[in-house]
Amino acid sequence: MTFYEVRAKSALNKVPGSVPGTPYGWTINPYRGCSHACVYCFARPTHEYLEFTDPADFDAEVVVKVNVAEVLRAELARPSWQRSPVALGTNTDPYQRAEGRYRLMPGILGALADSRTPVSLLTKGTLLRRDLPLLARIAEHGPVDLAMSIAIFDPELQALVEPGTPTAAARLATVRAAREAGLECGVFLMPVLPCLTDSVEHLDAAFTAIAEAGASYVVWTALHLKPGVRQWYLAWLHRWFPQHEATYRRVYSSGAFATKAYRQWLAERIAPLLRQHGLRRGSVDDATGSTRSRSAGIVRAAEAAGSQPVLF
Repeated sequence: MTFYEVRAKSALNKVPGSVPGTPYGWTINPYRGCSHACVYCFARPTHEYLEFTDPADFDAEVVVKVNVAEVLRAELARPSWQRSPVALGTNTDPYQRAEGRYRLMPGILGALADSRTPVSLLTKGTLLRRDLPLLARIAEHGPVDLAMSIAIFDPELQALVEPGTPTAAARLATVRAAREAGLECGVFLMPVLPCLTDSVEHLDAAFTAIAEAGASYVVWTALHLKPGVRQWYLAWLHRWFPQHEATYRRVYSSGAFATKAYRQWLAERIAPLLRQHGLRRGSVDDATGSTRSRSAGIVRAAEAAGSQPVLF
């Protein structure tokens, strides 16, 4: 693995909602590329903007914005900053392997805490536990909404699909630690992989473990195969599970998203399991793709009115 240390010119990214007319969001990505090496990762094609042309480079060539906390602090100090909720973990994971070496997140969270900016954070990384005291500090003045991404509850399959990630058990222990610290923390059971993780047995095991960890909520959706990701994922499927190729051709016959029939079938399979395990379904922010901040509506209404939001 190669780390490229760069100096960022900006830290905050303004992103529009995926549906025309929906609100925008703010994100921070301290890293580009990701050592988790998930074969389904939607962000893989973004590495092409950095002139990494081999899709495998996304897993092994990681760009590190070494000054991101310093730049962020300056941006948050601007009079124009409205304390809009900021999402982390929307493109690449802020708690991937590089964070153990570079420790960018304490500086980022410290800047957000000092500016009293609400935070939503999605990760697969158990290093999140290191920063729970900082997140609790932010929560004293505004919402902190955490989510742990756990797509696979079969260790052998996980090693094939997400070879650089912590185990599901380790991630669930992190969910439990966050809840014990008094923080909201849900689980993104995303993506559900057709033929591989959509069986009743796998889903029931997942929801059992999620409920036992005390997760605040659960979010799920079927796999998306957008251009750039589709070719990479289907090549992997051909290597390891060629018996399912015909099903994938049928389920993704209309494009990047699973057919409406499959999505309805999956929803009908999951609904009774959610009820059985007493789990609440969470919501995803349309702009960032992360867990929706509880402050989003308050802040955006204040922005529209030209006033400062009152969060707590």
